[in-house]
Amino acid sequence: MSQFPGSDASSPYDISTVDLTDDRYEVKQSMIRNKYVVRDGAGDVVLRGKQKLFKMKEEFPFVTGDGAEAFTVKAGGILDVAGNYAITDAGTGEEVVVLDEDFSLFVENWTIRDPETGEALATIRSKNKLLSALRHLVSVANLVPNKYEIFDAAGDHVGDIEGQFSLRDTYTVSIDDASNVPKEAVIAAACILDALENQ
Repeated sequence: MSQFPGSDASSPYDISTVDLTDDRYEVKQSMIRNKYVVRDGAGDVVLRGKQKLFKMKEEFPFVTGDGAEAFTVKAGGILDVAGNYAITDAGTGEEVVVLDEDFSLFVENWTIRDPETGEALATIRSKNKLLSALRHLVSVANLVPNKYEIFDAAGDHVGDIEGQFSLRDTYTVSIDDASNVPKEAVIAAACILDALENQ
């Protein structure tokens, strides 16, 4: 994959169309359901994504802040409620990572994997298992923002996804800048897990 100007090293999990260098982003759902805007620390729009409606497979195309195609997240199975989602780089047409949901006892745990080897690159775990379970059983529990922890492949804590009280679902995604966790995949996961919780 291409190396970004000013970056010290490229990663095979970089997306060629996006350069996310901040360690903190805000993901906000718009008034239209399952449509998201991602802003960096300066408040600039870096990504926009929305779930395509009436598709046999769930699909979330993302564009950059200036409207160029960035990447697409597509469900692996038909009408996936829980399963895996492949992130495909719009610039290269290649799968970069797979988001794999481990859906057990109504608790969301996501693993970001290498698309070829299946090797775990990072995991995203709900901080509050009780709240997570309630969100699947009682719709009013969706009014309480959920919080997640991000761990690297070694199991070290490298960031958080923090839900905020808001009329529209809003999350702050923070990732340790020294981490090699793919930021695009974590931000895409924040949008997808919010969309799935709202179903």
